[in-house]
This record gives sequence, structure tokens and C-alpha cells, in this order.
Amino acid sequence: MLIYSHPVCWKHENENDVMLPHPERPERLDAVMAAIDRFPADRYQRLEPPLADKADYELAHDPRYVDAIFTQAPKDFGVLRVDGDTSLNEYTLDASRRVVGGAMDAVDRVLAGPDRRAFLATRPPGHHAAPCQPAGFCVFNNVAIAAYHAIRHHGLERVAIVDFDVHHGDGTEQIVANSAPVRLFSCFQHPYYPYSGIPPLADNCLPVPLENLTDGEGFRRAIRDSVWFDTLAEFQPQLLLFSAGFDAHKQDLLGGLLLLEEDFAWITREVIAAAGGDDLPVVSLLEGGYDLQALEDSVLAHLTALDVG
Repeated sequence: MLIYSHPVCWKHENENDVMLPHPERPERLDAVMAAIDRFPADRYQRLEPPLADKADYELAHDPRYVDAIFTQAPKDFGVLRVDGDTSLNEYTLDASRRVVGGAMDAVDRVLAGPDRRAFLATRPPGHHAAPCQPAGFCVFNNVAIAAYHAIRHHGLERVAIVDFDVHHGDGTEQIVANSAPVRLFSCFQHPYYPYSGIPPLADNCLPVPLENLTDGEGFRRAIRDSVWFDTLAEFQPQLLLFSAGFDAHKQDLLGGLLLLEEDFAWITREVIAAAGGDDLPVVSLLEGGYDLQALEDSVLAHLTALDVG
């Protein structure tokens, strides 16, 4: 497995007038790295993500929006609030360029082989970022850029995005809705921020809403009863991208779901099995997860399930 991380991803910080400390904080990566330290060292290779170019963002975002963020992001000291709970500091743009650069490099490598799995231990997250708007701790939509990189630069015709998070990946849905090469599978607490996803924007978006206080048994039942597994098997994706959020864990107070780390391992294994098995190229990008111990345990379970043989 390929694991991407970069020191600048610790330096991006959000400001928030209500939640102090901000839940999407650098210490999240400490928890993720602790999980990686518990993962067998002979099962992965650490890589430094390259820098993405400005034009890469235009795969998923309006060029005017990309230009505005690149122009207005602080270059020295200072903070620019771009959303009620999303900020840019002098490191945010470089951190984002590492996330996007790493996601595209991971796609290139898993498609070329022999490595077939990659995980990005990076931040900021991305699944709330819309074509022209930041939201929910997200400035750019990392997973959507990775998907369109695979489509535009590798000629892929079938890319699956699986988003599991306590919050609906509304930005991803806005970007990929009605995009023929993409199927978006998302599960999330509903009704809950950002109060979207039901009904879906297009037929290629396949949501599984979860009621408040849904536990692991209810979560697994909802996924099994949905069209996910049949659709994945029929679609036969050439690439699988995870938007992996772990804030549905019962210890995470930012949401109201009651999942455990074993549930994240379960959905990882079952989705990969339905979509193509061990030979399927898979890239996983970090989204939510704010209780640090729950995040560590959940990432370890996810990595273990991602691992091939």
C-alpha cells in the first residue's frame, strides 16, 4: 500500500468562533499517523505527495473560483474566513496542493501497478467543496479532482466514488451529478448537515440515509438493503475512490451515529469485493473524524481492510 503524507498538512488551521478548538484540527493527523504506526511496516510505502498545479483544480471547479482562492489565500501571516467554519491561513494553499497532487499521483500509481492501494493521510478534507464554493472545512474537492484526473488523463470510463461520513458529501454530488463515467455511493446521517442528498441530484448518485442513533447493525442492514452492491458489480469500476470519513463513530460527538471501527472495516471490505476484489485499483482520501482515539482506531481498521493479501 502507498501512504501519502506531508508536514505542511499539519500547518493548515481553521478558525471558528463557536467551536474551540476547531474540530478539523492538525491533531487529527497525529491520530492518523498513530494508526499507521500500528499498521505492519512491511505492508506499506510512505510517499511525499507532489504539488498539484492550478490547472488541476479546474478538473472539478470553476476556473474563476480556483483563481479567487489562489489569489486571495494569505501569503504571509493572517487568516481568511471563507465559510462559517472554514478558513485559509498561509499554509492552506500549499497543503491543498499536496492533497490534490498526492491524490492524482496515487491514481497514476494504482492504475499502473503493481501497487493497487493508496491512502492519503492529508488535510484539508474536500467532500463539501462545490464547483464554486467552500463549505464544511473543505476548500477544494479532492476526490472529484482525482476522479476527473483518472477520466481525462487515463481515459477511464467507469469510476466509483464511495463516500462514508456522518455528513453528506454534497459538494462531490454537485460536481459529479449526471456525469456518465461516475457513480457516487454515499451514506450519511439524515436529516443532518448539510441537509442534502435526499432526493439525489441525479440517477448516478446513490444515497443511503441513516437515521440519528443508527448503530452498526442498522448501518450494515441499510447498505445491504440498498442497490450499492448490485450496482457496483454491474458497473465494474476501473477505479474505486473512497471519501473516508470516520465521524459516524459512536465516540465522535460531531454526529449522532453509533458505528464502531469494525463497521468501517466492513464497508471497506464489502465495497471492494462487490466492485472487483483484490485486483481493483483503490485510492482512499481522508474526510471527517474528530474524536482522536476513534479516528486512530477507525483508520487502522480501514487500512487493514484495504490491504491486499
